[in-house]
Amino acid sequence: MTLRTLIRRVIAIGAIAAVAGSAAACANPFVFDQSTDKPPVTEGVADDLLEFYDQPPEWGACDDPQTEAEVECATITAPIDWNDPAAGDIELAISRPADRPSNPQGSLLVNPGGPGASGIDYMQQSLEYGGLGEDLLDAFDVVGFDPRGVARSTPVECLDTAGMDEYLYSVPDGTRDSDEWEASLEEQAETFADACAENSGELLEFITTDQAARDMDLIRAVLGDEKLNYLGFSYGTFLGATYADQFPENTGRLVLDGALDPSVSGTEVGMRQVIAFEQSLHTYIDACLDGSGCPFRGSVDQALGEVSQLLASLDRRPLVGQDGRELGGDAMMTAVIFALYSEENWPYLTEAFAGALAGDPTSALFLADFYNERQGGQYLSNSTEAFNAYNCMDYPSESEELSGEDEAELEEKAPVTWKYMMGADVCEFWPYPPSGERETISATGAAPIVVVGTTGDPATPFAWAESLAEQLDDATLITYEGEGHTAYGAGSSCVDEAVESYLIDGAMPEAGLTCQPG
Repeated sequence: MTLRTLIRRVIAIGAIAAVAGSAAACANPFVFDQSTDKPPVTEGVADDLLEFYDQPPEWGACDDPQTEAEVECATITAPIDWNDPAAGDIELAISRPADRPSNPQGSLLVNPGGPGASGIDYMQQSLEYGGLGEDLLDAFDVVGFDPRGVARSTPVECLDTAGMDEYLYSVPDGTRDSDEWEASLEEQAETFADACAENSGELLEFITTDQAARDMDLIRAVLGDEKLNYLGFSYGTFLGATYADQFPENTGRLVLDGALDPSVSGTEVGMRQVIAFEQSLHTYIDACLDGSGCPFRGSVDQALGEVSQLLASLDRRPLVGQDGRELGGDAMMTAVIFALYSEENWPYLTEAFAGALAGDPTSALFLADFYNERQGGQYLSNSTEAFNAYNCMDYPSESEELSGEDEAELEEKAPVTWKYMMGADVCEFWPYPPSGERETISATGAAPIVVVGTTGDPATPFAWAESLAEQLDDATLITYEGEGHTAYGAGSSCVDEAVESYLIDGAMPEAGLTCQPG
Protein backbone atom coordinates (compact mmCIF):
# COMPACT_ATOMS: atom_id res chain seq x y z
CA MET A 1 0.00 0.00 0.00
CA THR A 2 1.36 3.40 -0.95
CA LEU A 3 0.36 7.02 -0.66
CA ARG A 4 -0.94 8.78 -3.71
CA THR A 5 1.24 11.77 -4.49
CA LEU A 6 -0.98 14.68 -5.39
CA ILE A 7 1.38 17.41 -6.54
CA ARG A 8 -0.61 19.22 -9.17
CA ARG A 9 -1.03 22.87 -10.00
CA VAL A 10 -4.81 23.29 -10.09
CA ILE A 11 -5.70 26.32 -12.17
CA ALA A 12 -8.00 28.26 -9.87
CA ILE A 13 -8.02 31.65 -11.58
CA GLY A 14 -11.03 33.42 -10.16
CA ALA A 15 -14.01 31.35 -9.05
CA ILE A 16 -14.53 27.78 -10.20
CA ALA A 17 -17.69 28.77 -12.00
CA ALA A 18 -15.74 31.15 -14.20
CA VAL A 19 -13.06 28.64 -15.12
CA ALA A 20 -15.55 25.84 -15.70
CA GLY A 21 -16.84 27.38 -18.92
CA SER A 22 -15.16 25.73 -21.91
CA ALA A 23 -13.50 27.86 -24.56
CA ALA A 24 -15.33 28.24 -27.84
CA ALA A 25 -13.54 27.67 -31.13
CA CYS A 26 -13.50 30.74 -33.33
CA ALA A 27 -11.53 32.32 -36.10
CA ASN A 28 -8.40 34.11 -34.94
CA PRO A 29 -8.72 37.87 -35.49
CA PHE A 30 -5.02 38.57 -34.96
CA VAL A 31 -2.45 38.88 -37.70
CA PHE A 32 0.54 36.87 -36.56
CA ASP A 33 3.37 39.39 -36.44
CA GLN A 34 6.60 37.41 -36.35
CA SER A 35 8.80 40.36 -37.23
CA THR A 36 10.37 40.44 -33.75
CA ASP A 37 11.12 36.70 -33.69
CA LYS A 38 14.81 35.87 -33.40
CA PRO A 39 16.65 33.07 -35.20
CA PRO A 40 17.38 29.91 -33.21
CA VAL A 41 20.47 29.86 -31.02
CA THR A 42 22.72 27.07 -32.28
CA GLU A 43 26.21 28.10 -31.21
CA GLY A 44 28.00 25.23 -29.53
CA VAL A 45 25.26 22.70 -30.29
CA ALA A 46 26.50 19.18 -31.04
CA ASP A 47 26.20 18.03 -34.64
CA ASP A 48 23.71 15.26 -33.83
CA LEU A 49 21.39 17.80 -32.16
CA LEU A 50 21.69 20.61 -34.66
CA GLU A 51 18.62 19.57 -36.69
CA PHE A 52 16.51 19.97 -33.54
CA TYR A 53 17.99 23.25 -32.34
CA ASP A 54 17.93 24.87 -35.78
CA GLN A 55 14.14 24.85 -36.35
CA PRO A 56 12.42 28.25 -36.10
CA PRO A 57 8.82 27.79 -34.90
CA GLU A 58 6.05 28.46 -37.39
CA TRP A 59 3.43 30.32 -35.36
CA GLY A 60 -0.21 30.22 -36.35
CA ALA A 61 -3.76 29.70 -35.14
CA CYS A 62 -4.14 26.96 -32.55
CA ASP A 63 -5.82 23.92 -34.06
CA ASP A 64 -7.69 23.19 -30.87
CA PRO A 65 -11.21 24.09 -29.67
CA GLN A 66 -9.94 24.46 -26.09
CA THR A 67 -7.83 27.50 -26.90
CA GLU A 68 -9.13 31.00 -27.36
CA ALA A 69 -8.41 33.12 -30.41
CA GLU A 70 -5.93 35.38 -28.63
CA VAL A 71 -3.39 32.54 -28.36
CA GLU A 72 -1.12 31.39 -31.19
CA CYS A 73 0.61 28.04 -31.30
CA ALA A 74 3.54 26.19 -32.83
CA THR A 75 4.97 22.69 -32.76
CA ILE A 76 8.62 21.76 -32.58
CA THR A 77 10.35 18.39 -32.88
CA ALA A 78 12.49 16.87 -30.12
CA PRO A 79 14.29 13.54 -29.74
CA ILE A 80 12.31 10.92 -27.86
CA ASP A 81 15.56 10.15 -26.04
CA TRP A 82 18.10 12.94 -25.62
CA ASN A 83 20.75 10.33 -24.88
CA ASP A 84 20.16 8.76 -28.31
CA PRO A 85 18.90 11.48 -30.67
CA ALA A 86 18.61 9.05 -33.58
CA ALA A 87 16.14 6.80 -31.72
CA GLY A 88 13.05 8.71 -32.89
CA ASP A 89 11.16 11.97 -32.50
CA ILE A 90 8.33 13.45 -30.49
CA GLU A 91 6.44 16.73 -30.84
CA LEU A 92 6.32 19.57 -28.31
CA ALA A 93 3.43 22.05 -28.40
CA ILE A 94 4.06 25.67 -27.40
CA SER A 95 1.85 28.77 -27.28
CA ARG A 96 2.05 32.51 -26.69
CA PRO A 97 -0.33 35.49 -26.76
CA ALA A 98 -1.08 36.56 -30.32
CA ASP A 99 -1.21 40.18 -29.14
CA ARG A 100 2.50 40.37 -28.38
CA PRO A 101 4.62 43.17 -26.93
CA SER A 102 6.15 45.33 -29.64
CA ASN A 103 9.67 44.91 -28.31
CA PRO A 104 9.82 41.91 -25.97
CA GLN A 105 12.95 41.53 -23.87
CA GLY A 106 12.89 37.82 -24.59
CA SER A 107 10.74 34.80 -23.82
CA LEU A 108 9.39 33.74 -20.44
CA LEU A 109 8.46 30.07 -20.22
CA VAL A 110 5.70 29.18 -17.78
CA ASN A 111 4.81 25.76 -16.39
CA PRO A 112 1.70 25.27 -14.19
CA GLY A 113 2.84 22.02 -12.59
CA GLY A 114 1.43 18.54 -12.42
CA PRO A 115 3.28 16.66 -13.57
CA GLY A 116 0.75 16.55 -16.35
CA ALA A 117 -0.73 20.05 -16.39
CA SER A 118 -0.95 21.83 -19.74
CA GLY A 119 0.96 25.07 -20.13
CA ILE A 120 -1.14 25.91 -23.19
CA ASP A 121 -4.33 25.64 -21.15
CA TYR A 122 -2.70 27.74 -18.45
CA MET A 123 -1.81 30.37 -21.01
CA GLN A 124 -5.34 30.54 -22.38
CA GLN A 125 -6.94 30.64 -18.92
CA SER A 126 -4.51 33.31 -17.72
CA LEU A 127 -5.35 35.57 -20.64
CA GLU A 128 -9.08 34.98 -20.25
CA TYR A 129 -9.44 35.21 -16.48
CA GLY A 130 -6.23 36.82 -15.26
CA GLY A 131 -3.31 35.18 -13.53
CA LEU A 132 -0.26 36.49 -15.34
CA GLY A 133 0.44 40.15 -14.59
CA GLU A 134 0.06 42.72 -17.33
CA ASP A 135 3.61 43.90 -16.70
CA LEU A 136 4.92 40.43 -17.50
CA LEU A 137 2.82 40.23 -20.64
CA ASP A 138 4.08 43.65 -21.70
CA ALA A 139 7.73 42.78 -21.08
CA PHE A 140 8.03 39.22 -22.40
CA ASP A 141 6.86 36.83 -25.02
CA VAL A 142 5.24 34.61 -22.40
CA VAL A 143 5.33 31.03 -23.69
CA GLY A 144 3.26 28.16 -22.37
CA PHE A 145 4.22 24.62 -23.30
CA ASP A 146 2.90 21.12 -22.86
CA PRO A 147 5.79 18.98 -21.60
CA ARG A 148 6.49 15.70 -23.34
CA GLY A 149 3.71 13.21 -22.72
CA VAL A 150 1.19 15.96 -21.89
CA ALA A 151 -1.90 17.07 -23.82
CA ARG A 152 -0.98 18.48 -27.25
CA SER A 153 2.63 17.36 -27.14
CA THR A 154 3.13 13.67 -28.01
CA PRO A 155 0.84 12.36 -25.27
CA VAL A 156 0.79 9.41 -22.93
CA GLU A 157 -2.34 7.42 -23.73
CA CYS A 158 -3.88 4.82 -21.44
CA LEU A 159 -7.60 4.20 -20.82
CA ASP A 160 -10.69 5.35 -22.67
CA THR A 161 -13.39 7.39 -20.91
CA ALA A 162 -15.19 4.37 -19.47
CA GLY A 163 -11.91 2.96 -18.23
CA MET A 164 -10.93 6.25 -16.63
CA ASP A 165 -14.29 6.47 -14.88
CA GLU A 166 -13.75 2.97 -13.52
CA TYR A 167 -10.23 3.80 -12.38
CA LEU A 168 -11.04 7.15 -10.74
CA TYR A 169 -14.56 6.72 -9.39
CA SER A 170 -15.44 3.07 -8.83
CA VAL A 171 -15.54 1.84 -5.24
CA PRO A 172 -13.31 -1.19 -4.59
CA ASP A 173 -14.85 -4.49 -3.57
CA GLY A 174 -15.12 -5.44 0.09
CA THR A 175 -14.53 -3.17 3.05
CA ARG A 176 -11.68 -0.69 3.35
CA ASP A 177 -8.35 -2.31 4.30
CA SER A 178 -9.68 -5.85 3.80
CA ASP A 179 -7.84 -8.32 1.56
CA GLU A 180 -10.67 -8.06 -0.95
CA TRP A 181 -10.39 -4.25 -0.99
CA GLU A 182 -6.63 -4.38 -1.48
CA ALA A 183 -6.92 -6.93 -4.28
CA SER A 184 -9.52 -4.79 -6.03
CA LEU A 185 -7.24 -1.71 -5.83
CA GLU A 186 -4.31 -3.67 -7.21
CA GLU A 187 -6.42 -4.92 -10.09
CA GLN A 188 -7.39 -1.34 -10.96
CA ALA A 189 -3.74 -0.24 -10.83
CA GLU A 190 -2.57 -3.13 -13.00
CA THR A 191 -5.32 -2.49 -15.54
CA PHE A 192 -4.27 1.16 -15.76
CA ALA A 193 -0.57 0.37 -16.17
CA ASP A 194 -1.23 -2.34 -18.76
CA ALA A 195 -3.35 0.09 -20.80
CA CYS A 196 -0.57 2.68 -20.71
CA ALA A 197 1.95 0.10 -21.88
CA GLU A 198 -0.31 -1.05 -24.71
CA ASN A 199 -1.29 2.42 -25.94
CA SER A 200 1.90 4.40 -25.30
CA GLY A 201 4.66 1.84 -25.79
CA GLU A 202 8.28 2.96 -25.63
CA LEU A 203 7.31 6.60 -25.03
CA LEU A 204 6.77 5.74 -21.34
CA GLU A 205 10.47 5.08 -20.79
CA PHE A 206 11.29 8.67 -21.70
CA ILE A 207 8.59 10.54 -19.77
CA THR A 208 10.98 11.86 -17.16
CA THR A 209 11.78 15.25 -15.68
CA ASP A 210 15.36 14.87 -16.81
CA GLN A 211 14.25 14.52 -20.45
CA ALA A 212 11.64 17.29 -20.09
CA ALA A 213 14.31 19.71 -18.83
CA ARG A 214 16.32 18.97 -21.97
CA ASP A 215 13.19 19.83 -23.96
CA MET A 216 13.06 23.21 -22.22
CA ASP A 217 16.56 24.04 -23.40
CA LEU A 218 15.47 23.19 -26.93
CA ILE A 219 12.46 25.51 -26.60
CA ARG A 220 14.73 28.27 -25.29
CA ALA A 221 17.05 27.91 -28.26
CA VAL A 222 14.45 27.73 -31.03
CA LEU A 223 12.83 30.86 -29.58
CA GLY A 224 16.14 32.63 -30.07
CA ASP A 225 17.02 33.18 -26.39
CA GLU A 226 20.55 32.95 -25.05
CA LYS A 227 19.17 32.47 -21.52
CA LEU A 228 16.04 30.76 -20.18
CA ASN A 229 13.64 32.94 -18.17
CA TYR A 230 11.11 30.78 -16.37
CA LEU A 231 8.13 30.89 -14.00
CA GLY A 232 7.28 27.44 -12.64
CA PHE A 233 4.60 26.39 -10.17
CA SER A 234 4.42 23.28 -7.96
CA TYR A 235 5.95 20.34 -9.89
CA GLY A 236 7.19 23.01 -12.29
CA THR A 237 9.66 24.04 -9.57
CA PHE A 238 11.29 20.60 -9.76
CA LEU A 239 11.41 20.91 -13.54
CA GLY A 240 12.96 24.38 -13.27
CA ALA A 241 15.51 23.35 -10.64
CA THR A 242 16.45 20.34 -12.76
CA TYR A 243 16.98 22.65 -15.74
CA ALA A 244 19.20 24.98 -13.72
CA ASP A 245 21.27 22.01 -12.59
CA GLN A 246 21.63 20.67 -16.14
CA PHE A 247 22.19 24.00 -17.90
CA PRO A 248 23.53 26.50 -15.35
CA GLU A 249 25.23 28.51 -18.11
CA ASN A 250 21.89 28.95 -19.91
CA THR A 251 19.90 29.92 -16.83
CA GLY A 252 18.43 33.42 -16.81
CA ARG A 253 15.82 34.56 -14.28
CA LEU A 254 13.96 31.67 -12.66
CA VAL A 255 11.08 31.89 -10.18
CA LEU A 256 9.99 28.64 -8.50
CA ASP A 257 6.65 29.01 -6.70
CA GLY A 258 5.19 26.29 -4.49
CA ALA A 259 8.47 24.42 -4.33
CA LEU A 260 8.97 20.69 -4.31
CA ASP A 261 11.97 19.38 -2.40
CA PRO A 262 13.86 17.26 -4.97
CA SER A 263 15.61 15.25 -2.25
CA VAL A 264 12.39 13.90 -0.69
CA SER A 265 11.38 10.29 -1.39
CA GLY A 266 8.00 9.39 -2.83
CA THR A 267 6.80 8.05 0.51
CA GLU A 268 7.88 11.21 2.31
CA VAL A 269 6.22 13.39 -0.35
CA GLY A 270 2.94 11.56 0.16
CA MET A 271 3.13 11.70 3.94
CA ARG A 272 3.91 15.43 4.12
CA GLN A 273 1.12 16.19 1.68
CA VAL A 274 -1.42 14.15 3.62
CA ILE A 275 -0.52 15.92 6.86
CA ALA A 276 -0.60 19.33 5.14
CA PHE A 277 -4.03 18.63 3.61
CA GLU A 278 -5.30 17.57 7.04
CA GLN A 279 -4.08 20.88 8.46
CA SER A 280 -5.79 22.76 5.62
CA LEU A 281 -8.99 20.83 6.28
CA HIS A 282 -8.81 22.01 9.92
CA THR A 283 -8.39 25.60 8.72
CA TYR A 284 -11.34 25.26 6.34
CA ILE A 285 -13.59 23.72 9.03
CA ASP A 286 -12.72 26.52 11.44
CA ALA A 287 -13.69 29.12 8.83
CA CYS A 288 -16.82 27.17 7.87
CA LEU A 289 -18.05 27.06 11.47
CA ASP A 290 -17.57 30.82 11.75
CA GLY A 291 -19.51 31.50 8.55
CA SER A 292 -23.04 31.00 7.32
CA GLY A 293 -24.46 27.91 5.65
CA CYS A 294 -21.96 25.53 7.22
CA PRO A 295 -23.42 22.00 7.45
CA PHE A 296 -21.39 21.25 10.58
CA ARG A 297 -21.98 22.29 14.16
CA GLY A 298 -20.00 22.28 17.38
CA SER A 299 -16.23 22.38 17.64
CA VAL A 300 -13.66 21.78 14.92
CA ASP A 301 -12.97 18.31 16.34
CA GLN A 302 -16.69 17.47 16.31
CA ALA A 303 -16.99 18.64 12.71
CA LEU A 304 -13.96 16.60 11.69
CA GLY A 305 -15.61 13.61 13.32
CA GLU A 306 -18.66 14.19 11.13
CA VAL A 307 -16.39 14.30 8.06
CA SER A 308 -14.90 10.96 9.08
CA GLN A 309 -18.38 9.50 9.55
CA LEU A 310 -19.43 10.79 6.13
CA LEU A 311 -16.42 9.22 4.42
CA ALA A 312 -17.04 5.89 6.15
CA SER A 313 -20.72 5.95 5.17
CA LEU A 314 -19.78 6.61 1.53
CA ASP A 315 -17.54 3.55 1.66
CA ARG A 316 -20.44 1.43 2.86
CA ARG A 317 -23.08 2.93 0.60
CA PRO A 318 -21.79 5.21 -2.18
CA LEU A 319 -24.08 7.90 -3.50
CA VAL A 320 -25.00 7.53 -7.16
CA GLY A 321 -24.88 10.53 -9.48
CA GLN A 322 -27.25 11.30 -12.32
CA ASP A 323 -24.91 9.62 -14.80
CA GLY A 324 -24.61 6.45 -12.72
CA ARG A 325 -21.14 7.14 -11.33
CA GLU A 326 -20.55 6.52 -7.65
CA LEU A 327 -19.37 8.95 -5.00
CA GLY A 328 -17.46 6.77 -2.56
CA GLY A 329 -15.09 7.88 0.16
CA ASP A 330 -12.11 8.18 -2.17
CA ALA A 331 -13.97 10.30 -4.75
CA MET A 332 -15.27 12.50 -1.92
CA MET A 333 -11.69 12.98 -0.73
CA THR A 334 -10.67 13.99 -4.25
CA ALA A 335 -13.36 16.69 -4.10
CA VAL A 336 -12.06 17.85 -0.71
CA ILE A 337 -8.46 17.95 -1.90
CA PHE A 338 -9.32 19.99 -4.98
CA ALA A 339 -11.22 22.58 -2.96
CA LEU A 340 -8.40 22.93 -0.43
CA TYR A 341 -6.00 24.14 -3.13
CA SER A 342 -7.49 27.63 -2.89
CA GLU A 343 -9.58 29.57 -0.36
CA GLU A 344 -11.68 30.78 -3.30
CA ASN A 345 -12.95 27.22 -3.64
CA TRP A 346 -14.05 26.79 -0.03
CA PRO A 347 -17.69 27.83 -0.63
CA TYR A 348 -17.93 25.02 -3.19
CA LEU A 349 -16.58 22.57 -0.62
CA THR A 350 -19.28 23.68 1.80
CA GLU A 351 -21.88 22.94 -0.90
CA ALA A 352 -20.31 19.56 -1.55
CA PHE A 353 -20.34 18.58 2.13
CA ALA A 354 -23.92 19.80 2.56
CA GLY A 355 -25.05 17.90 -0.51
CA ALA A 356 -23.32 14.66 0.40
CA LEU A 357 -24.69 14.77 3.96
CA ALA A 358 -28.15 15.19 2.45
CA GLY A 359 -27.64 12.31 0.02
CA ASP A 360 -26.92 14.40 -3.08
CA PRO A 361 -23.49 13.77 -4.71
CA THR A 362 -23.81 16.43 -7.43
CA SER A 363 -21.55 19.13 -5.99
CA ALA A 364 -18.93 16.68 -4.75
CA LEU A 365 -18.75 14.98 -8.15
CA PHE A 366 -18.42 18.42 -9.74
CA LEU A 367 -15.33 19.15 -7.64
CA ALA A 368 -13.84 15.71 -8.23
CA ASP A 369 -14.47 16.11 -11.96
CA PHE A 370 -12.72 19.47 -11.91
CA TYR A 371 -9.67 17.90 -10.30
CA ASN A 372 -9.71 15.06 -12.84
CA GLU A 373 -10.38 17.49 -15.72
CA ARG A 374 -13.59 15.71 -16.65
CA GLN A 375 -16.36 17.75 -18.25
CA GLY A 376 -19.47 16.82 -20.23
CA GLY A 377 -18.76 13.14 -19.81
CA GLN A 378 -15.28 13.42 -21.34
CA TYR A 379 -11.76 13.93 -20.03
CA LEU A 380 -10.39 17.20 -21.37
CA SER A 381 -6.77 16.17 -20.94
CA ASN A 382 -4.51 13.24 -20.18
CA SER A 383 -3.31 14.79 -16.92
CA THR A 384 -3.88 11.62 -14.86
CA GLU A 385 -2.00 9.44 -17.35
CA ALA A 386 0.92 11.88 -17.61
CA PHE A 387 0.96 12.37 -13.84
CA ASN A 388 1.47 8.66 -13.25
CA ALA A 389 3.95 8.34 -16.11
CA TYR A 390 6.27 11.01 -14.70
CA ASN A 391 6.02 9.83 -11.11
CA CYS A 392 6.65 6.19 -12.01
CA MET A 393 9.87 7.12 -13.80
CA ASP A 394 11.05 9.91 -11.47
CA TYR A 395 10.66 8.19 -8.09
CA PRO A 396 12.74 5.11 -7.20
CA SER A 397 10.31 2.34 -6.34
CA GLU A 398 12.20 0.97 -3.34
CA SER A 399 11.26 4.04 -1.26
CA GLU A 400 7.51 3.86 -1.76
CA GLU A 401 6.28 1.48 0.97
CA LEU A 402 4.89 2.82 4.25
CA SER A 403 6.45 1.49 7.44
CA GLY A 404 4.59 0.84 10.67
CA GLU A 405 6.08 4.04 12.07
CA ASP A 406 4.86 5.95 9.02
CA GLU A 407 1.32 4.69 9.51
CA ALA A 408 1.41 5.56 13.22
CA GLU A 409 2.51 9.13 12.40
CA LEU A 410 -0.24 9.49 9.82
CA GLU A 411 -2.86 8.15 12.21
CA GLU A 412 -1.74 10.73 14.79
CA LYS A 413 -1.40 13.75 12.48
CA ALA A 414 -3.92 13.04 9.71
CA PRO A 415 -6.60 10.71 11.12
CA VAL A 416 -9.35 11.99 8.80
CA THR A 417 -7.56 12.06 5.45
CA TRP A 418 -4.73 9.57 5.30
CA LYS A 419 -6.56 6.36 4.45
CA TYR A 420 -8.47 8.19 1.74
CA MET A 421 -5.24 9.33 0.10
CA MET A 422 -4.04 5.74 -0.19
CA GLY A 423 -4.02 3.53 -3.23
CA ALA A 424 -2.35 0.60 -4.89
CA ASP A 425 0.90 1.56 -6.57
CA VAL A 426 0.44 1.88 -10.34
CA CYS A 427 4.23 2.01 -10.62
CA GLU A 428 4.50 -1.55 -9.31
CA PHE A 429 3.08 -2.63 -12.68
CA TRP A 430 4.82 -0.02 -14.85
CA PRO A 431 6.55 -1.51 -17.93
CA TYR A 432 9.83 0.37 -17.32
CA PRO A 433 11.91 0.68 -14.14
CA PRO A 434 12.32 4.18 -12.70
CA SER A 435 15.37 6.12 -13.84
CA GLY A 436 15.11 9.14 -11.53
CA GLU A 437 16.98 9.78 -8.31
CA ARG A 438 15.83 11.77 -5.29
CA GLU A 439 18.73 14.01 -4.39
CA THR A 440 19.52 17.60 -3.55
CA ILE A 441 19.89 20.11 -6.38
CA SER A 442 22.47 22.87 -6.08
CA ALA A 443 22.48 24.28 -9.64
CA THR A 444 26.07 25.42 -9.16
CA GLY A 445 26.94 28.24 -11.55
CA ALA A 446 23.34 29.18 -12.34
CA ALA A 447 22.04 32.74 -12.07
CA PRO A 448 20.25 33.71 -8.83
CA ILE A 449 16.91 31.92 -8.39
CA VAL A 450 13.82 33.12 -6.50
CA VAL A 451 11.90 30.48 -4.52
CA VAL A 452 8.38 31.21 -3.22
CA GLY A 453 6.68 29.26 -0.43
CA THR A 454 3.21 29.57 1.15
CA THR A 455 2.93 28.78 4.84
CA GLY A 456 -0.52 27.17 4.45
CA ASP A 457 0.16 25.31 1.20
CA PRO A 458 -1.36 21.81 1.43
CA ALA A 459 0.18 20.37 -1.76
CA THR A 460 3.76 21.61 -1.45
CA PRO A 461 4.36 22.28 2.25
CA PHE A 462 6.33 25.39 3.13
CA ALA A 463 9.23 23.34 4.52
CA TRP A 464 9.98 22.18 0.97
CA ALA A 465 10.43 25.75 -0.22
CA GLU A 466 12.80 26.39 2.68
CA SER A 467 14.73 23.25 1.81
CA LEU A 468 15.02 24.00 -1.91
CA ALA A 469 16.19 27.56 -1.22
CA GLU A 470 18.89 26.15 1.07
CA GLN A 471 19.97 23.52 -1.48
CA LEU A 472 20.39 25.92 -4.38
CA ASP A 473 23.76 27.65 -4.44
CA ASP A 474 22.26 31.07 -5.09
CA ALA A 475 18.60 31.50 -4.13
CA THR A 476 16.35 33.87 -2.21
CA LEU A 477 13.15 32.73 -0.48
CA ILE A 478 9.91 34.74 -0.48
CA THR A 479 7.56 33.66 2.31
CA TYR A 480 3.83 34.13 1.77
CA GLU A 481 1.83 33.87 4.99
CA GLY A 482 -1.44 32.60 3.59
CA GLU A 483 -3.52 29.61 2.56
CA GLY A 484 -3.66 27.74 -0.71
CA HIS A 485 -1.30 26.28 -3.26
CA THR A 486 1.30 28.71 -4.69
CA ALA A 487 1.43 32.46 -4.15
CA TYR A 488 1.99 34.43 -7.35
CA GLY A 489 -1.35 35.70 -8.64
CA ALA A 490 -3.11 34.56 -5.47
CA GLY A 491 -3.96 38.01 -4.13
CA SER A 492 -0.76 39.30 -2.55
CA SER A 493 0.56 42.47 -4.20
CA CYS A 494 3.75 42.00 -2.18
CA VAL A 495 4.45 38.62 -3.80
CA ASP A 496 3.37 39.75 -7.27
CA GLU A 497 5.53 42.87 -7.20
CA ALA A 498 8.60 40.99 -5.93
CA VAL A 499 8.25 38.25 -8.55
CA GLU A 500 7.67 40.66 -11.41
CA SER A 501 10.46 43.02 -10.35
CA TYR A 502 12.88 40.13 -10.46
CA LEU A 503 11.70 38.67 -13.76
CA ILE A 504 11.46 42.02 -15.55
CA ASP A 505 14.26 44.07 -13.98
CA GLY A 506 16.46 41.48 -12.30
CA ALA A 507 15.88 43.02 -8.86
CA MET A 508 16.35 40.26 -6.29
CA PRO A 509 13.91 40.35 -3.35
CA GLU A 510 15.37 41.41 -0.05
CA ALA A 511 16.52 38.51 2.11
CA GLY A 512 13.79 37.29 4.43
CA LEU A 513 10.95 38.97 2.52
CA THR A 514 7.62 37.95 4.06
CA CYS A 515 4.31 38.82 2.43
CA GLN A 516 0.66 38.71 3.49
CA PRO A 517 -2.59 38.64 1.49
CA GLY A 518 -3.72 41.90 -0.04
